[in-house]
Amino acid sequence: MTRIKVLTRDDMNDEQGRIYDEAQAAGWPVGGPYTAYIRIPELMRRMQDLRNGMQDGPLSARERQIAHLAIARHWGAKYPWFAQARASLAVGVEQEIIDAINARREPGLDDPRERAAYQVAKELLADHGL
Repeated sequence: MTRIKVLTRDDMNDEQGRIYDEAQAAGWPVGGPYTAYIRIPELMRRMQDLRNGMQDGPLSARERQIAHLAIARHWGAKYPWFAQARASLAVGVEQEIIDAINARREPGLDDPRERAAYQVAKELLADHGL
């Protein structure tokens, strides 16, 4: 059961529909938290921009996913954990690493950039700074 009613495309006003259609045409996510964001079309647009900016940043797909896993685990967020674990497997993050992060154990990351992505995410969440 959802907490808010999920809008179908037919339920959306013109602005919501336009942004939804743009996101869908570009292959961006429209499910998950975006089902709530679409209620405020400008929020949906800005969250898509943030997502795209992160994706175009200096981190590799594996580094990004390792940080995402650390964040989802920190917050105990069940759906985001599931989604990020699945996305991590898709970019080659090994199940052992996912399991270690899930168990709140130090993952065996040999790559220094991946270790840094994990440590920075954990430290930012725990200490609110580096």
